[in-house]
Amino acid sequence: MASGNMKVIKRRIKSVESTMQITKAMELVASSKLRKAKEKADNSRPYFKALYDTMCEIQSENEGFLSPFTKRSKNGKTLLIVIAGDRGLAGGFNANIFKLAQQRIDELGGKDNVEILAVGKKSVEYYEKRQFTIEGKFPGVAEGLTIYQADKLCECVIEPFLKGRIKSAELFYTEYVSPITQTARAMKILPVETEKPAEGKRALPIYEPSPAAVFNSIVPKYLTGVIFCAVLDSFASEQASRRSAMENASDNASEMIADLSLMYNRARQASITQEITEIVGGASAD
Repeated sequence: MASGNMKVIKRRIKSVESTMQITKAMELVASSKLRKAKEKADNSRPYFKALYDTMCEIQSENEGFLSPFTKRSKNGKTLLIVIAGDRGLAGGFNANIFKLAQQRIDELGGKDNVEILAVGKKSVEYYEKRQFTIEGKFPGVAEGLTIYQADKLCECVIEPFLKGRIKSAELFYTEYVSPITQTARAMKILPVETEKPAEGKRALPIYEPSPAAVFNSIVPKYLTGVIFCAVLDSFASEQASRRSAMENASDNASEMIADLSLMYNRARQASITQEITEIVGGASAD
């Protein structure tokens, strides 16, 4: 009986060890991808911040400024750009962003009042399953995202807005705060809202052919940058969440192996004790 129990425990130990090798490998891969994604996002932010500052400057310095990108409408649906992951095994990463988006959908009156731009395989699967109106699908783009791909994604936002099919666009992504903290965020991107720049004495720039033309040419580039950075931020957050989940899984596997080894040693000791008892009993009978 003890021998049979020992074989079961030994098989279980080998199974857990195999699983731990996989989780360790996934943890290392996630750490590597996390570092690259963060560097890529951080390097791109200064350029797009400069675009935003220019937009704010143009709008604040030109009274009565009008642009199709700042126009507000009460007609049309709201476009939600929901950025999720392409894979699972990342803790609550995907669930948290879907929960935040669903809260906004409920505020807007249900899925009949929204359209979805799904970024990431999990986002596409989630909203297809629930039969939402999907404006665009972009699975598997996050890891190798280029600015040209982000521009195509941005076109799916700008075109329906300028045509009046949607009245606003909101971005849902996961902000990378630290290796152990990632926060689901919502951001309104259309119509464009600018802030008043800090006051200072300086010469006002002259925009050619006109401030409005410059503003309207900058907005698509700015929105492309916002989406680009949000996708990269979400990808970094996904890797950080997966690394943390795999680290916890590896730690749990290690603890399980220690407990199973203790059980195996106890069963082995019981088997040895039983054999000794049987030998001593046999010798006494003789």
